[in-house]
Order: sequence, then structure tokens, then C-alpha cells
Amino acid sequence: MDFSWIWIGIKEGLAEMTWLEAVAVFFGIASVIYSIKKNILVFPTGMVSTLIYVYICLQYKLYADMGINAYYFAMSVYGWYLWSRPPGEKEELPVTWLNKKGIIQSILLLIGSYAVLYFVLANFTDSDVPYWDSFTTASAFVGMWLMAKKKVENWIAWIITDIVSVPLYFYKGLTLTSFQFLFFTILATIGLIEWIKAAKKENKAYA
Repeated sequence: MDFSWIWIGIKEGLAEMTWLEAVAVFFGIASVIYSIKKNILVFPTGMVSTLIYVYICLQYKLYADMGINAYYFAMSVYGWYLWSRPPGEKEELPVTWLNKKGIIQSILLLIGSYAVLYFVLANFTDSDVPYWDSFTTASAFVGMWLMAKKKVENWIAWIITDIVSVPLYFYKGLTLTSFQFLFFTILATIGLIEWIKAAKKENKAYA
């Protein structure tokens, strides 16, 4: 199988990349790595990346993604607070699974946010990718919300978001960002595995 297109895409992305996109990509990758390690630095590094992507997404008419990056920033503040001030007398907020109620809430958040976002993009903006933009944003809403609460399932939401974001950003001409999301997919898979292990340890510790 010929994978030369990947290398060609990377070279084109580097050639077209602005310094601003490079900084956003760097801090975005750093944030995901810190998230895998359950390190609180996930939030400040993510805040730098998301602020830059608010501007970039505005320039490329990715309005829902612009909104989700603003949401990332707000949720990073919330998550930073939760991780630094865990409930009770525990040293840190534990990694846990969603209960049945949490699963239902997550599904409703995904469907509801997608419906609202698509309606707004299709009727009130000049977006040419309302389906994609709405879906990646809705799934990312769920992912960020669950990550702030240290739920294992946040990685499933991120994997879905990253996979769909790869062709979306490639289509919009943000080649390097597209490959960043391809890399994010790999990191999110690693994160899912690591957090499953962490959740199992938590269960044994409090069994």
C-alpha cells in the first residue's frame, strides 16, 4: 500500500503552516500527553492551544469548532479547579467510569448539541461543512465535559472527534492540523488504555 501521500501531506502542511498554527499544534499535543499522564498541566497547555484555534477557526469559517475551542478554554478552567480541589479528603480526583445516568446524559448532550449546532450553522452562517463541523464540536463537548470529571469514557469521545476531524481539516486546507488530529487519535487510544488501567486500580483500592 502506498502511503507516500502522508509524507507529501506533511511537507505541504509544513510549507503552508503559519507560526501561529505551529504554536497551537505544539501546545495541543502537549496537552493530550499531559492528559494521558493525568497531569494537571493538561489545562494550561490546552488553554494556550484553544485560544489560538479560536482565531484560526474563525479565519477558515469553522464556526462550530471556533465555539468549541472557546468552550475548551472555559472547561479547562473548570477542570483545573476540579483536579486541584478534589472532593472529600482524597489526594486527587480519581479516574472513574460513567454510571448509567452519566451515559444517558452524555448521549443526550451529544444529540442535543449536534442538533442545535447544525441548525445554527446551516441557517445563520456561511459554513460549507455544517454536518462535519457540528458533529466534531458536539462530540468534543462530551469529551471535554467527561475529561474535567476524569471519566474513562472521555477518551472514546475524543477518538471519535479526532477521526472525523482528520478529513475535515484536510478539506479546509489546514493540512498540519489534520495530521495533528491523526496523531491525536493514536494518543487518545493510548489514553483510553491507560485510564482503564487507572480506573481498575481505583476500584481495587476502594473495594
